[in-house]
Amino acid sequence: MEIKSKLDGIEPTQVDRAILESQKAKSGSYSPYSKFRVGCCILTKDGTYITGSNVENATYGATICAERAAIVKAVTSSHRADWVCVAINSDMRDNYIPPCGICRQTIREFGKEDLPIIMTNCDTSVKKIMTLNELLPESFGPDHFHR
Repeated sequence: MEIKSKLDGIEPTQVDRAILESQKAKSGSYSPYSKFRVGCCILTKDGTYITGSNVENATYGATICAERAAIVKAVTSSHRADWVCVAINSDMRDNYIPPCGICRQTIREFGKEDLPIIMTNCDTSVKKIMTLNELLPESFGPDHFHR
């Protein structure tokens, strides 16, 4: 699947803004231990941009990733089944970061398998777009409960 087809139906200006919003979201990061900021933006069908950033904790296990921070905000704002794309930005200079396993599974709870995940480096010059199904193939999700 080509990158362009992964973004079919999404206005290029919306994709650009989702990437910019994920980059800006890093400013809200609380990362005193790793010094590694991550921002995320979820674009919804009605044009809402919902952002989150990583929030660390001294115990590390209580740390929350930027993706899950944005997901919690989206879900509690009644945006559960209307996601258009997810953009993720980090402080990495030469590469992008994909969502961790827990974030992939949490995205799967609310996102469709063909949901585009846009991953960029700090200045957005490096970009990779994958679908949720490519990041989490053969995933288990809510539809498995329909018998």
